[in-house]
Amino acid sequence: MNRRLYLAALSCLALAACAGAAITSQPWLQTGTASPWQSAEVDTRTIGLGLPLGSRLADDVRFAGGVQVLTPTLSPVRSLSDLKLVGEDGFVTVSDKGELVRGRIELDAAGQLVGLGQWRSRRLTLADGRPITEKIDGDAEGLTILENGDLLISFEGHHRIWNYGPLDNMRLPVSMVRPVWPFDSNEGIEALASHTNRWRVAGEAGGVWDCQSGASGTCTLVRMPPSEPLKVNNYRTTGMDRDPDGQGWWVVQRAYTPPMDMRARVRRMDEDGALGPVLVELKLPATTDNFEGIAATKRDGKTRLYILSDDNENPLQRTLMLAFDVTP
Repeated sequence: MNRRLYLAALSCLALAACAGAAITSQPWLQTGTASPWQSAEVDTRTIGLGLPLGSRLADDVRFAGGVQVLTPTLSPVRSLSDLKLVGEDGFVTVSDKGELVRGRIELDAAGQLVGLGQWRSRRLTLADGRPITEKIDGDAEGLTILENGDLLISFEGHHRIWNYGPLDNMRLPVSMVRPVWPFDSNEGIEALASHTNRWRVAGEAGGVWDCQSGASGTCTLVRMPPSEPLKVNNYRTTGMDRDPDGQGWWVVQRAYTPPMDMRARVRRMDEDGALGPVLVELKLPATTDNFEGIAATKRDGKTRLYILSDDNENPLQRTLMLAFDVTP
């Protein structure tokens, strides 16, 4: 790593460390009958965007707070790969080890993201009901919730999309249609989002498809993957969610140059898969990391975006959630 990048990385980490003291998250308390969910021990601290030199926000975008997630080494709340919102203030995410994780977003009186609480997790299962134990079976990268409440999860390695049923009453997974494409083992269905009971898929190395179930369940190619697959240091789409106004999609993209140069962008995607201008750009020495999840909702007439990073259980990476407000 060159000296300038090294110093920028240290500055970024130092700023994040000084932003706020660690606070133990409000625990999730089980009530009623036995639950497959297990409470998880998590601390959080607030963070800012770091040095302005590395962040660029469009004129209609405002930073709305950030949180770093701190967990024990063997916590199930690690390697989180996607993000969707549930109910008024809940969220759900999934790990590349086959853990499904839920929690609650905490805002202050001004609507700023200041914490995450009520963390709990459960192990995903194979089709025969056995818990996932091998990485190749449990490398979950995307998730979405259909209009009927069914939870879809995409996996790479053994490329597939499985339907686990309603989030609050999960069942054995059922295979759903996915793009017929020769994905590489570690570059599969990275982004997954839905509109009504259809879902959109984006491949990590490129390509966009729209899929639907039913008797004629199929996936339609929306945007052809590039003839030369995107490399790790290119911006790749890693997360996606439907625009709550019903006009297109929101995506987060990531570019990575080892060992520490991680960059992120937030953009809109049209119905035809075309990407719009960059609305959020993060790179060192600003707060940045390996962002792989995005979720969108409406708040006070604006579009509130949350993006989530995957720490890969790497000491040089962090689990972060950042919030942004986009004015129509």
